[in-house]
Amino acid sequence: MTAEPEPPGPRVILANFVSPLAVDLSEASALRTWSEQAPRKIWLARPGDVLVVPAPLSDAFCRYALDRLGMPDGSVTVLTVPDAPGVPMAEALAVHGLLETLRTLVRERPGARLLPTALDEASAALAADLGIAIDLYAADAPLPHILRRVAELNTKSGFREVAARLGMRLPAGTACSGAELPGRIGRLLETYEKVVVKPDRSAGGHGLHFVARGEPPAQPPPPADSRWVVERYVDHTRAVSAQGHATATQVDVVFDGEMRMSGGSFAGYVSPLAGLPAPAREELARWAGDLGRELAADGYRGPYSLDAVCAADGTLYALECNVRRTATTTAHAMVTRLAGGGRAAPTWSIGKIRAAAGLSFDATARHLAAAGLDFRAGDSEGVILYADAPPDGVSWRYAALAADRARLTEVEVRLAAALGHNESI
Repeated sequence: MTAEPEPPGPRVILANFVSPLAVDLSEASALRTWSEQAPRKIWLARPGDVLVVPAPLSDAFCRYALDRLGMPDGSVTVLTVPDAPGVPMAEALAVHGLLETLRTLVRERPGARLLPTALDEASAALAADLGIAIDLYAADAPLPHILRRVAELNTKSGFREVAARLGMRLPAGTACSGAELPGRIGRLLETYEKVVVKPDRSAGGHGLHFVARGEPPAQPPPPADSRWVVERYVDHTRAVSAQGHATATQVDVVFDGEMRMSGGSFAGYVSPLAGLPAPAREELARWAGDLGRELAADGYRGPYSLDAVCAADGTLYALECNVRRTATTTAHAMVTRLAGGGRAAPTWSIGKIRAAAGLSFDATARHLAAAGLDFRAGDSEGVILYADAPPDGVSWRYAALAADRARLTEVEVRLAAALGHNESI
């Protein structure tokens, strides 16, 4: 597996977590929660870059991240764009009168390119307005058909159509409208004991729920024109993913890993995969490669992921894809960068850990240092405070690194002890 290529020149890193690619823009609560994670994008930054985020970065976190990246204070310009309800983040710049500020920053950086988290219509329009190219694309903005294709494949139904054509194994299921949903659930439950009901466009498990045979509906009827996918629930032992990267000349499966889930929602990740039957891991990589070649043929350039589950008998079932930067894409880039070139890739994880009491960012960093867990570039193991201080002061996002799974488990246990708690969330 190869590392994601690093493009040259300055970039405008657009942390557009508020994008219609992932979820309907009316889902304010989910978008607000995701936006709180935007400070992690600083781990992608190089000197001279502009980081555009929907949530401010604290001075303590900026110092911490830049120090570990070996970059001087002030080497990255941060532009915070407040939320504009119902508006994609790329358009919120104009709503808040910040577009001219960004234009000035771009003029000061000849050759700058836009690196969006999600390649949506608003980010493409922003690049055109600024007169800059989008990272990995030619000087002209991505063609409309590419933007449409990206939007389609970030839906559950769009993925199912492509996956079936590419020969991936899928859970029995169907796409339908909200008006059709009760009937489709009932028909699937005639054959299967349990089904999964998913909004057609959602991310991180948002809006997903389960229905078992004989249970009364747990959710109120959805709007008749809403879109859904209903699938047989696959009783599984592992939830896994492979992360790929497509360019004009090649498609690489960059890394794989296991998702830590809580109630069907993403709660963490550990990479690389271990303990999965070899045929299943090979099949996952093959499916991810096939998907990447399909995307590249359509003109897409950049990261994507394929999510799947592995049943107890080792059979793999594909579930969805994410044609955008994901939580794991940035973490892998950070880990690769901090571990240093020429060394074996470490085993790593991301997640949240609950501290016993509220702490400031600097105080939490001191706890890690006192426990011998403060990871620095080139270290063999330790912990990175992956995002800024959480709003509640106790639910800390972290990345842990070690030589193997056994050592990684020890590092995570020591992390819990250092924060005075043993509960992961």
